[in-house]
Amino acid sequence: MATGAIALPRRTIRNRTRKRMAGVVRQLILLSLALVWLIPFIWLIITSLKPLEQVFTRPPKWIPEPILWRNYVEAMTSPGFPFLKLLGNSMFYSGLATIGTVVSCAIVAYGFARMRFVGRDFWFVVLLATMMIPGVVTMIPTYVLFRLVGWVGGYAPLIVPAFTGSAFFIFMLRQFFLSLPWELTESARVDGAGELTIFWRILLPLIRPAIMVTVVFTFLGCWNDFMGPLIYLSDNSKFPLSLGLYAFQTKYTREWNLMMAASLVVTIPMMIMFFAAQKQFIEGITITGMKM
Repeated sequence: MATGAIALPRRTIRNRTRKRMAGVVRQLILLSLALVWLIPFIWLIITSLKPLEQVFTRPPKWIPEPILWRNYVEAMTSPGFPFLKLLGNSMFYSGLATIGTVVSCAIVAYGFARMRFVGRDFWFVVLLATMMIPGVVTMIPTYVLFRLVGWVGGYAPLIVPAFTGSAFFIFMLRQFFLSLPWELTESARVDGAGELTIFWRILLPLIRPAIMVTVVFTFLGCWNDFMGPLIYLSDNSKFPLSLGLYAFQTKYTREWNLMMAASLVVTIPMMIMFFAAQKQFIEGITITGMKM
């Protein structure tokens, strides 16, 4: 009895030690992978602070001598890279497109999930079928349509379609609406609430994590969008940061330190947004995986 009583705690301690070691190994593996993914970003920062003659030295110099903070000043004040103007254009385009996507997708998703009407399932299948069409197929017809309307050259072709919804985000938000108890809707209707009140004041706050996922993905997609502005915008004063960075690259082809500084400046707003919404974004991603 005494031997068994002593053996059990030893086995328990052994199991706990194994679990801790396994946890340490997992953390080391994750840290190693994170470091591998961070090396290009670290090299971007280092290169942006180097003199031009140290960019391609062999072996590579990990610590610039001297550290040139003025590279950022030169990049942001360059005539070919009017940073504040480009930043304002990107914020305008990304902000309005994000608002349009969130509002339209939430309303349509609510209709498919919580309202009953003739042909609802059929039209939902049609909506999902549009996800199978490659964007390249519709690029030329869409351009011709916007040209006939007279919108080419402005932001309308980039922003107005966002107010018609996105099939993927409609599907995702619909899954969240379906997971909410129907008793909430029925109780609100008994109290005299209309559909708009139920949607805006009762159900929409409950799917906030999914809304944040939609906001972050849409904003980042518009912020990094290169093809859309390239096709529809011809005035340099309307270029977003993505096109402005390309124009800067063509003008300063060999000044890699200034190009890296400009590239880092372009990524900073996205990093700020992600870290600001990190908690709800990760929660939304986690819940989305369970809902789907």
